[in-house]
Amino acid sequence: MVSHSRNVRKHARRAAQGRSERRPAARHYHGGNHRAKGGRGPKQRGRGRHLFLKWLLGLIAVGLAAGIGLFAYLYVTTEIPQPEKVAMASNTTVYFSDGTTEMGTFSDQNREIIDCSVLPDYVGNAIVASENRSFYTDRGIDLQGIARALVSNVTKGTRQGGSTITQQYAERYYLGETTSYTGKLHEAILALKIAQSQDKSQVLCNYMNTIYLGRGAYGIQAAAKAYFNKDAKDLTLSEAAMLAGIIPAPSTWDPAQSPKMAEERFHRVISIMKGDGYITAKEAASATDMPTTIENTQQDMYKGPNGYLLQMVRDELVNSKAFTKDDLDTGGYKIVTTIDKSKQDLMQQVVSPASNGMQGVVPDGMQFGAMSVNPKDGSIIALYAGDDYLTKQLNNATQAQYEVGSTMKAFALLGTVQSKVSLNTIFNGNSKRTYPGISGTVSNVGGANLGYINLYKATAQSSNTVYMDLQTKLGTKKIAEIARTAGVQSTSLDGSEPYTVLGNNALTVKDMTWAYATIANQGNKPTLHIVSSVTGLKGKELYKAPTSTEKVFEANDVNLVTKALTGVVQSGTATEAKQTGHTIAGKTGTSNNMYAASFVGYTPSVVSTFAMWYPDANGNPQEIPSFGRWTGHSDYPVHLFTQYMKQALAGTANESFPTAKDTGKVGGTDGTWGTGSSRSTRKYYGSSSSGSDSATTNNNSTGSAQEGQTGTSGSGTGSEGSGSGTTGGETGGSTSGESGGTTGGSTNGSGSSGSGSNGSNGTTGNAGGTANDESSGGESTGPGLME
Repeated sequence: MVSHSRNVRKHARRAAQGRSERRPAARHYHGGNHRAKGGRGPKQRGRGRHLFLKWLLGLIAVGLAAGIGLFAYLYVTTEIPQPEKVAMASNTTVYFSDGTTEMGTFSDQNREIIDCSVLPDYVGNAIVASENRSFYTDRGIDLQGIARALVSNVTKGTRQGGSTITQQYAERYYLGETTSYTGKLHEAILALKIAQSQDKSQVLCNYMNTIYLGRGAYGIQAAAKAYFNKDAKDLTLSEAAMLAGIIPAPSTWDPAQSPKMAEERFHRVISIMKGDGYITAKEAASATDMPTTIENTQQDMYKGPNGYLLQMVRDELVNSKAFTKDDLDTGGYKIVTTIDKSKQDLMQQVVSPASNGMQGVVPDGMQFGAMSVNPKDGSIIALYAGDDYLTKQLNNATQAQYEVGSTMKAFALLGTVQSKVSLNTIFNGNSKRTYPGISGTVSNVGGANLGYINLYKATAQSSNTVYMDLQTKLGTKKIAEIARTAGVQSTSLDGSEPYTVLGNNALTVKDMTWAYATIANQGNKPTLHIVSSVTGLKGKELYKAPTSTEKVFEANDVNLVTKALTGVVQSGTATEAKQTGHTIAGKTGTSNNMYAASFVGYTPSVVSTFAMWYPDANGNPQEIPSFGRWTGHSDYPVHLFTQYMKQALAGTANESFPTAKDTGKVGGTDGTWGTGSSRSTRKYYGSSSSGSDSATTNNNSTGSAQEGQTGTSGSGTGSEGSGSGTTGGETGGSTSGESGGTTGGSTNGSGSSGSGSNGSNGTTGNAGGTANDESSGGESTGPGLME
């Protein structure tokens, strides 16, 4: 056996030696190099590889050493704040435009530190199940979660944190929000130190005492009261699970805001608790119904008119996508608004019946809305939205809608100018006229017959019939499009209303203010805003208001519209506004059936809108009755405008509007606008009580010349006639002798006196005057109250 084994080994050695000796020497494999022995080619390449590997390993070693050193340095230098310091979370403070006068705060820290030993185990376990299932076994950080988040951030561009409960605790209440990788490293180191210095129960308790849970509530105790009106120790399993489920986005997932998402999160927590053994199947089965929360009661900072301002600030920033609701409640930001404190106080004093002495005079239930802005940058200077946000959350400046009436006419006038129609074109301004596609007749306010007048006069006197002529030429959709382009945001203005030009659409005060701001700013459309800037805790600017403008109309076109709108104040339906002592352009508006009345007026630097409407108990519109010395028309909004602007502009220099050139053609380029461009003879139906006449006019004449509309009384000269006119004062009056008579002479008309304030109801003696006015003061079949 031994001999056999030796033989086998011997033969094996020989066979191996033979195989080695028989290897062909000249065979070439894989493109090798045929060099003589001692050649340096392959040997040099091998040395290169080794040198590269040495450098690579060296760099890796240096990197690891630097990383370890940085980690060690941060670990040694990182200190853990005391939990009591964490409890002093920062409020977000909102300021008026001066940056120092406080308007209010977001999320006044509602926190109550409690001893967690009194809590049922399922309260803490619900939070662990929702936020960090490995909490009881990890060392403060979850490397797998961090790795997943890192891969997702790099490959998908998302912002995942992979944070444990300990990391969240460190981030939100020791460090503030951390988004950089350096910040996340610091957060992870702090979490490690916290995990080593505090046991799990202490970490969880501190987390529960400091985490934000929505409704201004910090910590589990404040949240239990905010959502269920009970102490945290009395929370049921279902209630604890609901609170735990909304932790990632408590304001957004509040059951009052997002009931579906809140319920999904609730069931998720119960399922995890059952799966991880925190509760039995029987306990899970008994916790299937979503718990009912109490009504979310706003904090006192929303009490009074400032509540509207604060809510507008929140809405604007959240809608900008720059901040979430939770950011604003917990970020400790400084928000500076555009609201001028002194002018805001003035606005409230002028408009609110509780402040201006009109309580008991103004009908109960009358609603008012107002807004004043800088058209050059879109900043909101002041507004009136209501007296108390907690009593009525509907904002009368930005949300409540009213029929805007004849304030819509400015956009039809702009469309006419864009169509190259001269404002000296003559139109039929009489009442009881019919129009294509309109059933019944249309009349002016009080059934007044204004005669044949140009567009300056038609605008000043707010002739419904003339503007219906403009709508017939432009179309309702074109007028709506111009208004939307100017700044109206409400989608209801789409041109579907047959009386679009007369303002039958219900819009907001903000809509009309924005649109007129574009006109005041020479066709450059601003973005209305209430927030000026937002800065973080360290003074870094996080948000800046959009103050740039967009050119949407030609400057000369809108400036010509402004020229016509100055006539409304100088000799039309808003003469009281002259008392401001400044050059004002604007337009009055009284809706059909007198459901609403308003005035929008402006200088080159300030646009202000004042409106009133009178809903019934169910919110349905109803006719505004006369009150005090006011008619219920636009005279009271004009009065409010005057009172506000007189004081708001006190001490400032008067600003003139830019000069505009009328490049349009009388009668339009096709000669079909108004009475056309040719000489004609028309029968005029005035409002005088006696006399009958016919007058021959030249349509190139301006009738009552624009220059004659610049004072309370004045004279104007047309190309073929002359006349004089007077306008009534604040409480009513009559306008007489609007235009000259036949060629070579002057014929004066006499008008019956009106009872409306600002002369808005004063009827007129028109060109030459006529008797035979069967409609004087009569009732109109169609709209006749838009002024």
